[in-house]
Amino acid sequence: MVSRSVLSNGLRVLSEAMPGVPSATVGIWVENGSRYENEQQNGISHFLEHLFFKGTDRRSAAAIAEEIDAVGGVLNAFTGKEYTCYYAKVLAEHLPLAIDLLADIFRNSRFDPAEIDRERAVVLQEISQIEDTPDDFVHDLFNLRYWPGHPLGFPICGRVETVQQFGQREMLAFLAERYLPDRIVIAAAGHLTHETLADWVERDFGGLKGVTGPDLGPAPIPAQGVFLHEKSLEQVHICLGTPGIPQTAPERYAAYLLSTALGGGMSSRLFQEIREKRGRAYSVYSFLSSYRDAGYLGIYAATSAEWVEEVVDVIRSELRTVAADGLRPDELARVKNQLKGNMLLGLESSDSRMNRVAKNEIYFGHDISPSEVAARIDRITNDEVVALAGRLLRPEEMAMALLGDLKSHLDLALFGHAIPST
Repeated sequence: MVSRSVLSNGLRVLSEAMPGVPSATVGIWVENGSRYENEQQNGISHFLEHLFFKGTDRRSAAAIAEEIDAVGGVLNAFTGKEYTCYYAKVLAEHLPLAIDLLADIFRNSRFDPAEIDRERAVVLQEISQIEDTPDDFVHDLFNLRYWPGHPLGFPICGRVETVQQFGQREMLAFLAERYLPDRIVIAAAGHLTHETLADWVERDFGGLKGVTGPDLGPAPIPAQGVFLHEKSLEQVHICLGTPGIPQTAPERYAAYLLSTALGGGMSSRLFQEIREKRGRAYSVYSFLSSYRDAGYLGIYAATSAEWVEEVVDVIRSELRTVAADGLRPDELARVKNQLKGNMLLGLESSDSRMNRVAKNEIYFGHDISPSEVAARIDRITNDEVVALAGRLLRPEEMAMALLGDLKSHLDLALFGHAIPST
């Protein structure tokens, strides 16, 4: 069961007790990410995430690392499009240390200009690494072209030209505007009690003040077309997307089933047809990218340039089939069991439980238990899958990004509305 309390400053505290595990994970979640940046700020949320580990008034960067390593724990962070999380996972007996470390870096980080300059080089290397990893890079390219000019389309790490401009003044101003208690969720799971956690949070975070206003902005307007990005590679990387659904949409359970059936594992339609039957790709999968007010259903594959048209034709054919007929009875039952099994097996650790608790709070404002999710999955009918697929999987609404050696091998005439990279 999830326990919830709210401090007088609006900060939310949530926990899920797991008495049978030896660990505890606690995370500070800020409802802030690249979604809340303008074009000149793109990448500042991710850059800030790095800087929180570069020293406080009490601890140097080395001391922070040494303290968590000394107890065999993990201290880390990640930035998404709509949230940033700073978390620690330790044996339950070391939870006070984990909370003290998190509170120290969150409240007392120095953001020293010299550290900002040093870490800038690291962030720029991260951007270069993504650009050198085509199976990651093609997703950034797709987002930029699918939601042009909208923050949801921005790369989380930012761009070289923006990252080079951030200094201490910009960092502190962004923190003052975005890192306020009404945007903060502290979530924990594992061998702990909510009362003790809430007391620690009140002690360390009760003094935070400030309120942010609503600033979500309009939803993105998707673009259609085939976006070509030339790069000398052994394979062509394909990211195809169709309009999806927001995180809280009532149709989300049908969408989970639809995506899983298309490309959610080795038994999925696309994996079986493209890899197992034809041998045209090593990696092919589908996924849902869903946010507060928008989303898309995506399909990724990597193949030789000579097979791109065939792979794309297979994808389109499977999308047409599922939009017309939905899923076979045995397929629907299998996919339901697959989803439920994946979900429950994925919740065996304290860190996965902490993530679940926090995301439910951020997007729904309350807990949705695994048993409730499983029950809702079980209730979905094939008619609901067909209705959703027919609404989303329309050819005229699709977009596709291609990254690879295109000019030398690909017959671009087969992609009649192709749009070259700019």
